[in-house]
Amino acid sequence: MQQIPLDPSAVTGTDTGSGVIEIRPDVAYRSLTLVNVAFIGPVGAVDRDWLLVDAGLSGSEPEIVAAAAHRFGAASRPAAIILTHAHFDHVGAVLDLSERWDVPVFAHPLEHPYLDGSARYPAPDPKVGGGLMSLLSPIYERGPIDLGDRLRALPEDGSLPKTKASLFHAAASGAWRWLHTPGHSVGHVSLWREADRTLLAADAVITTAQESAYAVAMSRTELHGPPMYFTHDWAAARGSVERLAALQPDIMLSGHGKAVAGPAMRQALHDLSHDFDSIAYPADAHYLLHPARAEDGSAYVAPD
Repeated sequence: MQQIPLDPSAVTGTDTGSGVIEIRPDVAYRSLTLVNVAFIGPVGAVDRDWLLVDAGLSGSEPEIVAAAAHRFGAASRPAAIILTHAHFDHVGAVLDLSERWDVPVFAHPLEHPYLDGSARYPAPDPKVGGGLMSLLSPIYERGPIDLGDRLRALPEDGSLPKTKASLFHAAASGAWRWLHTPGHSVGHVSLWREADRTLLAADAVITTAQESAYAVAMSRTELHGPPMYFTHDWAAARGSVERLAALQPDIMLSGHGKAVAGPAMRQALHDLSHDFDSIAYPADAHYLLHPARAEDGSAYVAPD
């Protein structure tokens, strides 16, 4: 397993308490054991005036609610929950949170089968990555969950659901866009704000070796491709990294690991894009040799 080490100076963010790390005045995240959730909205945003990005592991509802209360106030609820994809570590608390806050949940339409109760993800590949997290992957939940009528498709124009705060900050910082970045999952998305070059990459690239329990526990910061055991389309994953590297972000938060920023991060992202096959492709990966199939037998592929 190869990686691109990142200088500690690339790690960015200010600890504001309760485990909430602020990386922009209106962007913060909370790390929950294995995965990050992000909050889009300024400190003190009023009720229905901010967005939650992803929903962590099952059982993480109290921590997410506490982090949201710390940043926005105990009575403040999001306007919506945005899911970058539907893997178990990103949707664990989404049913509880969407019911608690009475909010819609937005995801790419290609992820909807895993969110409306109709399909499971293909099986993971436990042999890749050489770490305990990979070896344990056969026991990870593959869904589906059923969000019922709370489930919504992300807007076709690439925008995010609007809030008063997002409209206000768009005037100064620019609007958020979602980008289709498949490979790790068929409907995976990343979030991008051009004006200040802020990237929420989700699992298209990550800043820790997610296959290794030791690396996760030590929070060692290094740039990797997507978590190997759940990545089913490596050609699409390479294309997604190339797309993100071309953005030249100033600051990047991934779904796993710490937020990073600056020239060292951009160079690492460029190097990963340029040498993706040698750095990120796992040796003897099942899904490099055998196209993934969904549980119903239909092809698990990205659209043209």
